[in-house]
Amino acid sequence: MEQYISNLKKYRQLAGLTQEELAAKTGVRRETIIRLESAKYNPSLKLAVDISRAVKAPIEEIFEFPEGM
Repeated sequence: MEQYISNLKKYRQLAGLTQEELAAKTGVRRETIIRLESAKYNPSLKLAVDISRAVKAPIEEIFEFPEGM
């Protein structure tokens, strides 16, 4: 699995959402949000878009895939 940097927790908190609320908005379990926040799970493109819309931030800022990682 490719490594990435997750800024999801920051953007979720800025949006005023709990992990449970974000999970409900995006149709996943809270455990998935936990794994995404700790960069232990690669989201599908659809899930990344859903999260981006829910927290109102660009995908590229939420999930960073630096070159060379």
